[in-house]
Amino acid sequence: MGKSLYHEDIVLWSVEQAHALREAGVAQLNLPSPIDWENVAEEIESLGRSERSALRTHIGVIIEHLMKLEASPARDSRRGWIDTVLRERRKIEDVLDDSPSLRREVPDILVAAISRQRRLVLRLLALYEEQPLTALDDLNYTEEQVLGDWLLPDRRRS
Repeated sequence: MGKSLYHEDIVLWSVEQAHALREAGVAQLNLPSPIDWENVAEEIESLGRSERSALRTHIGVIIEHLMKLEASPARDSRRGWIDTVLRERRKIEDVLDDSPSLRREVPDILVAAISRQRRLVLRLLALYEEQPLTALDDLNYTEEQVLGDWLLPDRRRS
């Protein structure tokens, strides 16, 4: 017997199960039942939303730190930012291993995250009275740069 969808893609499983629960609830409409079908379906769907939210969060953290690496003149923080990027990439691997269907959402998540993280990094640089080394509006990252092994070169060492 092969793996169930639950073990292959938790997001797709949660969508299918929520749909099945709603159908079961409709079928039970006129029968007494202790099961709150709609809310049980909603809770199952929330599993998929949680996975999507985790992916969005991890991607956002990576972009934030890549932007800091590229734009911030701070030197002491670089190692921590690099460590964070590497750890967040491993977390993304876990999310996508559990829910491969989320991979198709990465490009849209990336576009939204770049915009949000630009605003955040600008505010953080201003808070610490740092002048960006590069215009944040010029910073864009590809899916491969965010999810792969790519790291910015430290141009300030030369």
